Amino acid sequence: MAGRFARRAHVLRALAGAALALFAAGPAAAGIPEPGTCPPVQTSKTAAKEDAVSAPLHEGQALGIADLNSLRDLFPPELWRYRDVFFYEGMRLEIGPCHRRYPAGAGYDEATQRFAGHARLDEHGNLKGHVAGLPFPAVDPASPDAGLEWAWNFEQRYRAAGPIGGFRLLDLPGKIGKPAFYKGSFFQVDTGHRADLPASNYRVPDVKDRLWVAGGQFDEPFDARYLAWRQLRPLDAEQRFEEPDDTFVYVPTMRKSRRAATAWVDGLYMPRYLASGDAGGGGVPFGSNQFGPTGSIQPTAGLSIAATENARRGFAGLAIRPNAYEWRVVAEREVLAPLNSSVPGWPENPDREYGPSGLSIASDRWDVRTAVVIEGRARKVVEDLGYVRLWIDEQTAQPLYVMTERPNRMLRDVGVMVHRYSGDQAQYPEFPNHGPANVFDPVGALFYEVSGGGSGWRRESWDVRSLPVSPERMREMTNTEALEHQH
Repeated sequence: MAGRFARRAHVLRALAGAALALFAAGPAAAGIPEPGTCPPVQTSKTAAKEDAVSAPLHEGQALGIADLNSLRDLFPPELWRYRDVFFYEGMRLEIGPCHRRYPAGAGYDEATQRFAGHARLDEHGNLKGHVAGLPFPAVDPASPDAGLEWAWNFEQRYRAAGPIGGFRLLDLPGKIGKPAFYKGSFFQVDTGHRADLPASNYRVPDVKDRLWVAGGQFDEPFDARYLAWRQLRPLDAEQRFEEPDDTFVYVPTMRKSRRAATAWVDGLYMPRYLASGDAGGGGVPFGSNQFGPTGSIQPTAGLSIAATENARRGFAGLAIRPNAYEWRVVAEREVLAPLNSSVPGWPENPDREYGPSGLSIASDRWDVRTAVVIEGRARKVVEDLGYVRLWIDEQTAQPLYVMTERPNRMLRDVGVMVHRYSGDQAQYPEFPNHGPANVFDPVGALFYEVSGGGSGWRRESWDVRSLPVSPERMREMTNTEALEHQH
C-alpha cells in the first residue's frame, strides 16, 4: 500500500519545482482578512468553460478529488507534492469558516494583555521576562527576530491546562512489514506560565521548576502493555536549550523504571520500543529495525535499553525548543487546514475513513486560515534532523503543518496536525473559575515519512481534554517513582 506511493514519488517530484516556485512567489497576506472573507477558486463545475470566472469558496461547500487542482494554492507545497497520500478518490472535503476568530480562554487573553511587552529575547534566542499569555502578541514581520518570536508564540500558545486522553497509533511500514495498531494514554500538562493560576504566580503549586510534564502508557497490544514514561521539562530550558529533560521509562521486563537512553529531546518523548514482553528486556521496535530508523515494526529482539530510546512518532509537532533553532519567516499565506475537525475518530468513531494510504483526513472540515510559515535550522543536529518548518495559525498560534528536513535539505516527513475547538462542543466542561475552556485539543496527527520508503504513522486522540487535574493527580504526574508504583 505505502510502497505504491514510494514508487510514484519520481512522478510527483516532477511537480515539486513548480509548486515550490509558486509558494515562494506568492503574495504575502497583509494581516488576517476579515471573518467570512473567502479566497476565490475555480471548481470542476466551471473548469470546462474557457471564460469561467472564479468564485469564492463558501462555508459548508463540499469538494471532491476533481476539485483538488483548484485548491492547490491553499495547500503547502510539500503536501501537494504528496497529494496521492493525503487525498483520495471519494473524499469529501468540507470548507469551514474563512478566517474565523476563535477566542481563547478568558484567563489567557487577560494575561496576554497584562504582560504585553514583558517578554524579550537575548542574543542566543532565549526567552526572558515571560510570565503568562502569548509572549509576543504583536510580531513585527520586518524584525529579524520575527521567526524566533513566532516560534516562542507557538510553544507558549494557549493549551488551557494541557491535553490528557487516550491515543491509538497506526504504524504504517514501508516496503517490509505490516501495519500495526497501538493503544494507550498520554498527557502534557503545563505547569509554568499558567494563565489560570495568577494566585500562585502563574505556576502550578509545588511544581515551580518545570515548564510542563508529559507522559503516557501503552495498553495494547499485550506485549506492549505497561510500558510507561514521564518527561519533565525544566524552566531552565527557556534559558539554555541544551538543558536535558528528566525522562524516565518503566520497562515491564525489568519491572523498574530507568532514565531514558535518549538524554536530550526537542519535543515530546515517546519510547522507541512498544512491545517489551520478551524475556531479557527485548522488544518490538516502533519505527526502528534492522532495515533502518524509519522502517516498519518488526519482531526482532533487542536490549532493554533500546526501550528507552526516543522515537519521533505519536506526538511530534506538539512541542519544540525554540532556542534550539535559528529561525526565519518564510511566508505568510492563506491555507486550508483541519484546525477544527468535525468528523470524530478513535475512540468516538473507531471506524473512521482515512483513505487508501491510511494517512488522509481529506473527508473532514478544513478552515481557511492565515498561516505564518517559519523555518528553523537546528543548532544541534539530533536524529539527523537539520531543519523544521512550521505552518502556524496566525490568529491562534496553533500548529497546522509540520515538515522536517535532514541537514542536507532532503525532506524527511510531512505532517498534518488535527485539532478540535472545545468552544463548539456543547458538553465540554468549563475551565474552573474561567468559564468555557475555548481550547484547541490536539485530536490527531498524520505524518508521511518521505525518507522511509513510504512509511508513516497516524495518531487519533478524539477523547482528549485539556482541563486541570487534582493536586493528587498532579503529584503522580510529576513523580517519576509513581511509574513503578502503578505496576
